[in-house]
Amino acid sequence: MSQVLRTLLLRTRRRLPYAGVAGALLVLAACAGGPEMFNNPPPSAVQPQQAAVPGAGQVKVALILPLSASGNAGLAAQSMKNAAEMALVEFNSPNVLLVVKDDNGTPAGAQQAAQQAIDEGAEVILGPLFAQSVQAAAQVARPRNIPIIAFSTDASVAARGVFLLSFLPESDVNRVIGYATANGKRSFVALMPDNSYGSVVEAAFQQTVSRRGGRVVGLERYPLPPDKLKLQDPAKVIAQSAAQADALFIPDGADAVPLVVQTLGAQGLTKKVQLVGTGLWDDPRIFAEASLQGAWYAAPDSAGYAAFATRYKTKFGQEPVRTATLAYDASALIAALVKTHGGGKITDELLTNTSGFAGIDGIFRFRQDGTNERGLAVLKVTPTGGQVVSPAPKSFGGSGT
Repeated sequence: MSQVLRTLLLRTRRRLPYAGVAGALLVLAACAGGPEMFNNPPPSAVQPQQAAVPGAGQVKVALILPLSASGNAGLAAQSMKNAAEMALVEFNSPNVLLVVKDDNGTPAGAQQAAQQAIDEGAEVILGPLFAQSVQAAAQVARPRNIPIIAFSTDASVAARGVFLLSFLPESDVNRVIGYATANGKRSFVALMPDNSYGSVVEAAFQQTVSRRGGRVVGLERYPLPPDKLKLQDPAKVIAQSAAQADALFIPDGADAVPLVVQTLGAQGLTKKVQLVGTGLWDDPRIFAEASLQGAWYAAPDSAGYAAFATRYKTKFGQEPVRTATLAYDASALIAALVKTHGGGKITDELLTNTSGFAGIDGIFRFRQDGTNERGLAVLKVTPTGGQVVSPAPKSFGGSGT
C-alpha cells in the first residue's frame, strides 16, 4: 500500500486497518452540504455503455455514472470516474476490478446498468449520481443483497443497503448550529431559500436548535432567484425578529448570500448578530464579501482536498470537480475492505461499522438507514478563505444510529 493511502484503513473494534486517505477539497456546483447537484437529468433513456478498467482483481465493483449526459453532469461523471480509477492505482493493485457503466443520466439507464453489472458478477455498486437513478438501481440491486454506495445528496433515497456517501445538508446544520450553541448563541433567526434544499435545511435547523436547548425566534423564506425587491419583505420581518436573536442562519450559496446579507445590512441587522451558514459558503465569492467576514460555516477541513487535487491534476492535467472525492473514497473504501477481509462479501453490517472510516474529506460513517454522518470542521469567513475555528473530529462517539 502506498504511503498516501496508509491512512485509508478500516477502523473497527477489532482494530483492522483504517479506510480513508489524506486528500483535498475543491468546490463545484455541489459544494459540501449542497442541494441535489444536477436536478434535471436528460429525460431520454439511452442504452448504457460499458468500459472495463484493466486490472487483475477478482472482486467486481460496478461504478454507475452519467458519463454521456450533457452539460455539467457529464463533466462531473468523467471526473468522478477518473478519481475512482486513480484510487485503485494508488492503492497498489487491490483485488478489485472496477467496471464502469454509463447510465446516461436517466433512471431507466441506471436500472439497466445495475442489472447488467449484477449479471456480470458485480458484488458492490458505486453510484449512481441522481436521486431517481439511485432509486431505480436499488430496485434491482437490493433484492440480490448487492449494497449500493451512491452519490446523491437527496437523503430521501437512502435506505438500508442504499448508502449515500455525499455531503448531506443535515450534517452541515448539525455541526455549525452545535458549534454556535456551544459558544453562547441561543436565539436564532433564519432566512432561507424557498426550494427543496431550504425545506431540508429548515427541518434540520429546527430540530438541531431545539435539541441544543436554543430557540428559533424568526424564520422566513425568499423566492428564487432572489433580488432586492423579493428580499425586502422577508428581510423586514427577520430584522424585527432579530431584536431577540444573537445568530442569523442563511443556508444558501454564493449566488444568493451576498445579496441577502447586503439587504439585511440595510436593515442594520448583520452587525448585531453572528452570521451562520452551511458548506455552500465555501466559495471565493463568499470570502470576498465584506459583510460576511467573521461568519461561521461548516465544511470538510480543506487540508484533505488540496493534496488530492494536486495529484489529480498531475495525472489528468486538469482540476477535479468537487464530487470527485466521493468517487475516490468509495473506490478506496471497497478496496480496503476487500483487502482487510480477504475478499469476503461486502455486507451492510460491514459498511455500517459505527467506528466509521476516514477519507479525503475527513471521517465518515454510514447509518443503518443509509444516510451518513461526517466529521466536519467549523470555519470562519476571512478575505483569504475559510479559517478553521473548530477542527474536524478525528473519531466518532456514540452508536451512530
